[in-house]
Amino acid sequence: MAHEGAARGRNPVDPAGTLCALIADVLGLAAVDPGQSFTGLGGDSIQAIQVVSRARPAGLLVTTREVLRSETVAALAAGARAVGPLGAGAGPARPARRLGPFAPTPIMAWLGELGGPVDTYNQSLVVRTPAGFGAEDAVRVVQALLDTHDILRLRVPGGAGAAGAQPTVPPPGSVDAHALVESVAAGAATDEELPGLTTQRIRAARRLLAPAEGIVLRAVHIDRGPARQGRLALVVHHLAVDGVSWRILLDDLRVGWERLSEGREPGLAPVPTPFAHWAGLLRADATSGRRMAEAGRWAATLRPAPEPLGGVCALDRLDAESAVNRYTLDLPPDVTGPLLTVTPGLVNGTVNDVLLTGLALAVLAWRRPGTGDGDGDGGSVLVDVEGHGREEITDGLDLSRTVGWFTTVYPVRLDLGRPDLADARAGGPAAGAALRQVKETLRAIPDHGIGHGLLRYANSRTGPGLAALGIPEIGFNYLGRFPMGDAADWSAAPGHDFGLDDADEGLPMAHAVEVNAAAHEGPAGLTLSATWTWAGNAYPAGRVRALADEWFAMLRALARHTALPGAAGLTPSDVSLTGLSQADLDAFESQLGEVL
Repeated sequence: MAHEGAARGRNPVDPAGTLCALIADVLGLAAVDPGQSFTGLGGDSIQAIQVVSRARPAGLLVTTREVLRSETVAALAAGARAVGPLGAGAGPARPARRLGPFAPTPIMAWLGELGGPVDTYNQSLVVRTPAGFGAEDAVRVVQALLDTHDILRLRVPGGAGAAGAQPTVPPPGSVDAHALVESVAAGAATDEELPGLTTQRIRAARRLLAPAEGIVLRAVHIDRGPARQGRLALVVHHLAVDGVSWRILLDDLRVGWERLSEGREPGLAPVPTPFAHWAGLLRADATSGRRMAEAGRWAATLRPAPEPLGGVCALDRLDAESAVNRYTLDLPPDVTGPLLTVTPGLVNGTVNDVLLTGLALAVLAWRRPGTGDGDGDGGSVLVDVEGHGREEITDGLDLSRTVGWFTTVYPVRLDLGRPDLADARAGGPAAGAALRQVKETLRAIPDHGIGHGLLRYANSRTGPGLAALGIPEIGFNYLGRFPMGDAADWSAAPGHDFGLDDADEGLPMAHAVEVNAAAHEGPAGLTLSATWTWAGNAYPAGRVRALADEWFAMLRALARHTALPGAAGLTPSDVSLTGLSQADLDAFESQLGEVL
């Protein structure tokens, strides 16, 4: 891959060329021009973290914020710093705490609050392994992961959901990969039989997870001999992994095998900011003045609202997730492509801006006629949004190689007023106006919402009050892009979901309705896949399926809106002048267009 070649030299003489190659590799493009921008090419925040991670071994230091905000790759390169001989200029400014007990992070506390079995709550990844990748190779590569990424050795006394449990990280070498890797001889297995065989072994592996005993990772190696690709499945407790982490681990698997195949030890690059150090930073930030100042904002966001899917959950305990209450649908490449790459650029926005705009419009269209009429919240939609959580809350912080569960969950109230829904569904100006409004709402949230979890779960003064306000009925999570259909070694294997949660049987749902979406990069292009799950005691299946269909209808409309003349435009957060409203900017752009 492009980044592997660049990684062999440090302090490259051509930063722009190096970054162009890395960005092209991350985005799956043939080439990137220095005059293009990362976000303009469809890059999202999760992919920006990948760029940061791959730039380091290539000799360049950049931050996620710089990748996302630089107008061109050339501008990003101009501000890049060189990595010193020992990685100087990276990582926390004070000595990093790596081992021992640490305070649970907000998302860990959130999981324990669900009140159900969570000891085997996990995510998994299945990749193609090179022909000849044997059982001992699998053990050595997994051992390298365990020794490099501290959180993969996590121990939680009392179990994952135990009240008051203090997680702890033992030293490298304390967890033996031989006890965690199962190798299955499958020389006669066909390609068609592999998914079923692998899934069966994954189910057995997840039952062996035991956070109380320090077992948060299990691996299954499917060995098809020296001439055929095999499979490696990693099953990791959710306490130790998230969507960004899988990208880090996937890169490390490739690097570890490359070194093994060259006769070297599969040692991996060090982690600048250990997870335990990050947990300590969060705990300190939770009681800081800047976070305390956010408490009123979050309380106002969670104000009561009477509309369905507009307020907080009314039920004390939701039903457990069930395969019966699940609905998956796909948006084809001809729609997904422009929707995820061109539409965000209309407003200098992100993929989340687009997807949440479609969701807000869909909820408004889905509500029963007359619901909410006469009150001030008729055009309001309350959503719990998941973010990747790797925010730069202090200087010198580099989380691009830190594996762990960083996810933030925070409420967002999208107030769209009374939009012309027929015009929006047709892709007209109402769709663009809603997109600009949603973008501005999301931009106004400090540090992408990390403060809500800190105040809710790590601050004894603000936590009880926020807890009493409840949580939104609907939860939304965009997992980013995942390569699919590639037959190369270490690519995601067909027949398996990539990084989706696998909940314990009987675990109550956190929201009445949940949406998990991901973009799959296949031979035909990008496909947006969305899985809707719901609590059976909250909404009937027909109502949720109707909402899902309405969401995709609104997303199609936003993609059509992209082609309208004059669809692009600035929003107030794009300019430094204070006091400018959206109406001011629209009037200015209209007058400028007439002059031109």
